[in-house]
Amino acid sequence: MSEKAWNTKLNNDVTVPSFGLGTWLSEPGKVGAAVDVAIRYGYRHVDCAHIYGNEAEVGVALQNLFKEGIVKREDLFITSKLWNTEHSQADVIPALQVTLKNLQLDYVDLYLIHWPQDLPRGVTFAEMKDEHYLGYSEEKIADTWKGMEDAVAKGLTKSIGISNFTIKKIENLLKAAKIVPAVNQIESHPYLQQSKLKEYMDSKGITFEAYSPLGTPGRVAKGENEPYLMDDPVVKEIADKRKCTTAQILISFALHRGVIVIPKSVTPERIKSNYDAQKITLDDDEMKKLYSLEQNFRYLRFFMMKTGQTEADFWDADYDEKVVIDAPDSKRQKS
Repeated sequence: MSEKAWNTKLNNDVTVPSFGLGTWLSEPGKVGAAVDVAIRYGYRHVDCAHIYGNEAEVGVALQNLFKEGIVKREDLFITSKLWNTEHSQADVIPALQVTLKNLQLDYVDLYLIHWPQDLPRGVTFAEMKDEHYLGYSEEKIADTWKGMEDAVAKGLTKSIGISNFTIKKIENLLKAAKIVPAVNQIESHPYLQQSKLKEYMDSKGITFEAYSPLGTPGRVAKGENEPYLMDDPVVKEIADKRKCTTAQILISFALHRGVIVIPKSVTPERIKSNYDAQKITLDDDEMKKLYSLEQNFRYLRFFMMKTGQTEADFWDADYDEKVVIDAPDSKRQKS
């Protein structure tokens, strides 16, 4: 299958490339070169966030590509995210304007609430202590969403969405939202397929976007004895048979599920190899084998959790398990 087939239509009729470049953990000094290599090779979707600390360098790379005539602004789909310290209606547009200044753009294509949990204004990663984890507030997220809707009205973003939201938290947001979120960006890979959440999102017309599709091998902080996804024997068996990389199989798995996927790399060879995963067509038997790897295992399972809080509580596991999902009313479609 040609890579040109992998596009997703959002619930507002905006079309997004289903494969993109992630920039989380892409170091300053390397991320700009990664974006340059990626777009020259054919990428048209770049995922960013203010908290990654590298949007200014991404912006320089984009401007250079525009000046050279490699692409036009309208050829690209650029995502960014609102950080947890800016959870109020009044905070959204000023925060987005900082991102736009750094990216040197007039608008982003998609703006997400990065996490539903709050942090105090002005707190940095280096300063964060347990008392800074303020948790989730339904009222604050509803207020923040008004600011996200304001950003659409002002033309600063074409689409708005969320990230790391559970079924329960999406339900709460939908009670207040005038605009249904276009996307929920969440961790997903064969060990954490989030099938029920995907089914729920499909029923509401919310597109499923996967971060950490390769298991985030570049993270510094890792859990004890956590599995290494790209060394999984089943993934390696399929990759060996197809004479491709395990990363390509994991990317292809996400695409075949109808999931937008944004693997990160700053290595030119891997950037190109990841892109070429779009040419792989997995058969039903291969997909069945990959589906069988489900472990409900999160690589990013401790982030934003207060001391003493359980993983099940943080991710609303008990509530979400009991939810009965209605028949789909989605306008989303794969094209």
